[in-house]
Amino acid sequence: METKANYVLIGAFTLIVGVALLAFGLWAAKYSSDRTWQEYRVVFTEAVTGLSVGSPVQYNGIAVGSITELTLAPDDPRKVIAKLRLNSTTPVKTDTTAKLAITSLTGPSIIQLSGGSPQATALAVASKEPIPTIATAPSALQNITDVANRVVERMDELLSDENVGKISATLSHLETISGGLADRDKGTQALLVEARDAARNLNATLNTANGAIAHLDQNVLRQLPATLDKLDTSLSKLDSAAGNADAILGENRAAINSFANDGLAQLGPTLTELRGLIRDLRRVSDRLENNPARYLLGRDAPKEFEPK
Repeated sequence: METKANYVLIGAFTLIVGVALLAFGLWAAKYSSDRTWQEYRVVFTEAVTGLSVGSPVQYNGIAVGSITELTLAPDDPRKVIAKLRLNSTTPVKTDTTAKLAITSLTGPSIIQLSGGSPQATALAVASKEPIPTIATAPSALQNITDVANRVVERMDELLSDENVGKISATLSHLETISGGLADRDKGTQALLVEARDAARNLNATLNTANGAIAHLDQNVLRQLPATLDKLDTSLSKLDSAAGNADAILGENRAAINSFANDGLAQLGPTLTELRGLIRDLRRVSDRLENNPARYLLGRDAPKEFEPK
């Protein structure tokens, strides 16, 4: 009995120790997990096609974690909430942004983290939420989709029924114009020939004009020395005449001053007397013309004898 009781005690002790070691291992694993990983979430306002649970998360091209959950926002189904489990050493800052990306043309979608300036605060420290939220930025896929949508809308506007009708009318007009030009081909050729002849005549006229101008330039250059000599002689004579006039003015300066002072002062009364004399002469002339006998003899002219 004692031997069997020892075996029971040893087995129970072994079982208790095993359970304790297992519990310690689970606690250590959970503690290690809590200290190694940090949870974040990202709220997308666009479709996350190609993204799934387990998809990798990269920070500037380096894998730092994975997606643990993808759900629609309860209050707004247009939004998608992605929960991330990142390495606790990942430097997620308050200015870090997340966006959708693809590793290759045929590869799956991933979440790409970027930004995070050195002076920014760590998001896990600054956030008051249990799970910090990383801000999002428009992805290249979304930009391409938006641009493609705008291009399609503009193409629809461009290719509307009204514009298609206008394009068809324009093509019809161009066809009519081209047909008219084909009919006027001979006239166009004749016009081109006349234009060519006119250009040749104009070229000949220009050559003649150039020759005349060159000949005129030669004559002018040939006669230029003689003309300059004559001009020099004329200037010399003008200089001499100016000198003589200056000498005359110098010699007669006193007489000129006397005339300017005294002669001009007497010129006014003299002109007044001369004007009165002219008036008297005009009256005498008028009297002589009207009745010369009475004016000269002082009586009327004798009457002629008329026989009865």
